[in-house]
Amino acid sequence: MGEPAGIGAEIALKAWRLCSRPSAAEAAGDAEQAHASLPVFFLIDDPERLETLAGRLGWAVPVVEIASPAEAAAVFPRALPVLCERLPAEVVPGRLDPRNAPAVVSAIRRATALALGGQVAAIVTNPINKAALYDAGFAHPGHTEFLAELAGGNPTPVMMLIGGGLRVVPVTIHVSLRQALQELGTAKIVETARIAAAGLRRDFGIDRPRLAVAGLNPHAGEGGALGREEIEMIAPAIEELRADGIDAAGPMPPDTMFHPGARTRYDAAICMYHDQALIPLKTLDFERGVNVTLGLPFVRTSPDHGTALGIAGRGTASEASLVAALELADAMARHRARSPAVAGA
Repeated sequence: MGEPAGIGAEIALKAWRLCSRPSAAEAAGDAEQAHASLPVFFLIDDPERLETLAGRLGWAVPVVEIASPAEAAAVFPRALPVLCERLPAEVVPGRLDPRNAPAVVSAIRRATALALGGQVAAIVTNPINKAALYDAGFAHPGHTEFLAELAGGNPTPVMMLIGGGLRVVPVTIHVSLRQALQELGTAKIVETARIAAAGLRRDFGIDRPRLAVAGLNPHAGEGGALGREEIEMIAPAIEELRADGIDAAGPMPPDTMFHPGARTRYDAAICMYHDQALIPLKTLDFERGVNVTLGLPFVRTSPDHGTALGIAGRGTASEASLVAALELADAMARHRARSPAVAGA
């Protein structure tokens, strides 16, 4: 569902419309085959509000309420399947209403339970507004931490962003740069890189993943002249990863590791802080970036954008990132189904 007042519903409607455009197979009368190559998805949302939104935008999107995920595949070629989660308050695009926050949390809980029970192959989460959830008593920094708690077993979630042929993994995420420097350490770098390598093997089918580990300082510290973190913190982490049999290279100068030639030499970049990872990725593919959570017992992806309250309800938001998230979740789930359990994944 995501934040009801945001763009989540309209990009989901647009994604289904994209999937339902006539194709050669459909023109020939084979609707099932026409959709065979597309990931079947359903929403956990309020069917009535989706119908209202589609009607107001003038989109022909039939909505069918389903009783269980097992019904989605049969419904999908002709309508958008929706597992009902009623919203207690009317949704006004762009206007947060804390009365709807419990339904947002409930949708996340239900999706996680379905994934843990094997009833769905993956979860794709639409963006939430954390402030609205906090006002309703939500006690987590965001989706990722909540999903980790619901998964049980104390998993360590690791964020990977994918787009433009690049995969990046920030070691520290949504903290200030000052706090990121305080949090960084050899053990944290090693743990993050191990989970990333395991995820690349299990969910992407890369048997021997190559990791490029970024330095922290300009020119990767230039032999200690510009900082000693590379010598005292990052290089020891790389040595430990190599001792584990992980192909890790670095510390690499952050300003030269993202050009086209450099990107051919690794499968994922391990970055020290948020913007070091996200600036190159969003420069390469702002529209279709996908957020992936590694380290969970199920596949989870998300569009790499926010709720966009300022344009909600206009029908102008791009569905590209959601479509990419759906496609990637489908591919990852298929890899995971074919792969044996991988330690650390």
